Amino acid sequence: MKKKIAILPGDGIGPEIIREAVKVLKAVEKSSGAGFEFREGIIGAVAIDKCGDPYPPETHKLCISSDAVLFGAVGDPKYDNNPAAKIRPEQGLLRMRKELGLYANIRPVELFWGQYNRSPLKEEVVRNTDMVIVRELTGGIYFGEPRGRSDDRQEAFDTCRYTTGEILRISEKTFNLAEKRRGVVTLVDKANVLETSRLWREVVTRLHKDKYSHLILDYLYVDNAAMKIVTNPSAFDVILTENMFGDILSDLASVLTGSVGLLASASCGTGVSLYEPVHGSYPQAAGLDKANPLATILSAAMMLDDSFGMHRESNLIRNACRAIIEKGIVTEDLSDGKDYFTTSEVGDAVAKQIIELVKNIKPLSCPEVG
Repeated sequence: MKKKIAILPGDGIGPEIIREAVKVLKAVEKSSGAGFEFREGIIGAVAIDKCGDPYPPETHKLCISSDAVLFGAVGDPKYDNNPAAKIRPEQGLLRMRKELGLYANIRPVELFWGQYNRSPLKEEVVRNTDMVIVRELTGGIYFGEPRGRSDDRQEAFDTCRYTTGEILRISEKTFNLAEKRRGVVTLVDKANVLETSRLWREVVTRLHKDKYSHLILDYLYVDNAAMKIVTNPSAFDVILTENMFGDILSDLASVLTGSVGLLASASCGTGVSLYEPVHGSYPQAAGLDKANPLATILSAAMMLDDSFGMHRESNLIRNACRAIIEKGIVTEDLSDGKDYFTTSEVGDAVAKQIIELVKNIKPLSCPEVG
């Protein structure tokens, strides 16, 4: 039976990078016998322009009837530059996360295949970077009530709220992830100032003691964590943190690699999971065929791994990406500034490489029976 994949290109470079990921998934189909059914929906500014809703009911129905969601990006300057806009593309993304129950954002941060010279930090600082940031995605200050402006518009307020249940479910997921890695969880908070952070410490500490005492649990204030991420990133294994801190720290950590165009992410929870590149809609590059599609392609690989259990196919994509990087078939952000390729050319190269890799896989020899 074919796996149903909801395709949400979104805004800016979203349609271009999603197109290449689909191209690669079709190459996987041809090479491995896997079957995918691609069904497209609208979200973000495109959806606002079409129907006045950044996350239309039809898109939600498409998502919940799919086995996974592959998402591009949302965001458009005409909304970013208008502080009075009542409807914004990002509201569609927040609603989608909430309505799909996507409470955990999982973002691996690692140096890819010898790309140390791309990092703004010294090679000796970033060489062994291999961390995962787990960000709570549907609570905190982005969703807390009340929020708003005073009648005279001279005061604004937002509320940060968390419940024990919200903290427990993402902490369980984080500890389970750490068990498969190096076994170290770092809780990042601001418990010296914020009551919500103190609740996080209480809940996570108790869960660790009751169920995961065989793992290591560390604590860092968010300001200290930010400094340590750029001075000693290899010290981290799995970072657990709340919504806003995770938003900021994961973007900070993504810069370590030298290009956000290589970093994939997954958002998961109670139902269908969503996979997306960590970068935004990059409207300045929209339609120019210059954006790096590898983060989206690697997000598709995460989807095959996590949602479908297609580990062989996922490794095919990763190995193909590594091969084309080693050959120098990269977009401008990964190039020396002279020789680089377009978005579609990179996607073509990955798809072709997958087919070549499969051709070169030797079948297992069977012993003679006699």
